[in-house]
Amino acid sequence: MANTDEIALWDAEADAFDQPADHGLKDPTVRRTWRALLLATLPEPPARVADLGCGTGTLSVLLAEAGYEVDGLDFSPRMLALAERKADGVAGVRFLQADVFEPSLPAGGYDVVLCRHVLWAMPDPAVALTRWLRLLTPTGRLLLVEGHWSNGAGLPAEETMRLVEETGRPASLTRLTDPAYWGRSISDDRYLVASLATDQPRSRRLDPTGPWPSDVTSGRPAPTTAHRASSRSARAK
Repeated sequence: MANTDEIALWDAEADAFDQPADHGLKDPTVRRTWRALLLATLPEPPARVADLGCGTGTLSVLLAEAGYEVDGLDFSPRMLALAERKADGVAGVRFLQADVFEPSLPAGGYDVVLCRHVLWAMPDPAVALTRWLRLLTPTGRLLLVEGHWSNGAGLPAEETMRLVEETGRPASLTRLTDPAYWGRSISDDRYLVASLATDQPRSRRLDPTGPWPSDVTSGRPAPTTAHRASSRSARAK
């Protein structure tokens, strides 16, 4: 469970959280780019989506506006207050305060589990993945947007792929190198790992900059609360 210091840390980040272009999606080009990426990977609406670690609710609202039924979870009350404000007047989205390491959602209740910049910060990513996968229907899809940032924090793409594959599910990797995702050029590793149930065909090509690459593996140290804070700062620059 998240402790009071962790919650306070992210409450303190909330008011500035949407300043990076990929967080607030206020730039129309950045917003269109993320929308295209996600809609190319998701089942058709009105599929049910669990947005774990939703922050200020940007992706939850984006998907609800596209016709999805979205439950956004976060342990930060301040983040959720801003998410509720952002979702005002948008149908099909609700927000719940919960620790996504132990999500209080019904097993088998979701067509999609979506997490952006969350897995790397879990105290045990393998355990977190196992719990998240329980939320999916038999044909459900897992979408993980992660990174290995320039300050050394985060998860290498190879490690995220390995973690998913060790659950017995397939994993496909798309590196998100296009500056349109971030509002600027990047030099570190940012990516999407998608896992569809084994009896589903693969989605349309996710990223116009490249095809589905082959599987790879690696390793990483466990993150700390300090790393989480420093990663946020690094990604905002």
